[in-house]
Amino acid sequence: MAFKSFLSFCIVAISALIVSADHGDLGSRAIDWNNHQWMAPGPNDLRGPCPGLNTLANHGFLPRDGRNLNMSVILDAGFNGYHMQPDGLALAVKAATFSTDDPFTFTLDDIKLHGTIEHDASLSRNDFALGDNVHFNETIFKTLADSNPGVDYYNTTSAGQVQQKRLADAEIANPNITNTAKEFFIRSGESAFYLSVMGNPLTGVAPKKFVQIFFREERLPIAEGWRRSDTPINGSTLGPLIDAIAEQSHWTTSGGCPWIRVGPESATTLVQHG
Repeated sequence: MAFKSFLSFCIVAISALIVSADHGDLGSRAIDWNNHQWMAPGPNDLRGPCPGLNTLANHGFLPRDGRNLNMSVILDAGFNGYHMQPDGLALAVKAATFSTDDPFTFTLDDIKLHGTIEHDASLSRNDFALGDNVHFNETIFKTLADSNPGVDYYNTTSAGQVQQKRLADAEIANPNITNTAKEFFIRSGESAFYLSVMGNPLTGVAPKKFVQIFFREERLPIAEGWRRSDTPINGSTLGPLIDAIAEQSHWTTSGGCPWIRVGPESATTLVQHG
């Protein structure tokens, strides 16, 4: 399946999954940051492979224990913490619900299930087949951290180059890598996400220090000068960044059709499109 066809499928799916909720204007829902101070997770708190969700939990936008998550809880947290509107998160959250047999909620740890939203060639985690796919890995993150030398920011060009390098490294290290159009779309979306949340969602330029704190500490770098975007982050802002990143990554498939697991014990389900 060509990437463009799969992208079209994702756009249709997002439209079908958006929750009908009025989040209003950001200014009408002022955040009391005193209630959202960063706290490291405790020994009984759950975290997963997604730094964006882990950060929301560390700041109390999501339950700090990482449990009892659902579509409404995450969309609300994404809006309050990142000014991300529902169409920017709905498809990813829906995929995350497949990671558990619980029909009502899931945990941050659940989404480590390989083949739903979790994927190979991550920017900051090891591949599932190679060991720990949950915790931050500095060696892997170094590819992103050291990118775009000579300037103090990352952009869509550097993000695409990082994706290309990470995929090349992962293909060497992991002979069982899963790298279809689905994984490529997820990786490109995640890159657009960190540029948008930590930087300017219209230009895709993000200060390096903000991005590095976000990944390494799973913390909003408020003390360093970060501020939540005044511009809503949504499909309209993410789309052009995803396209630019995808073009710079020069992606090729490692073979196979896009698939997704629809439960912890489920067999592969092929992703179809009309």
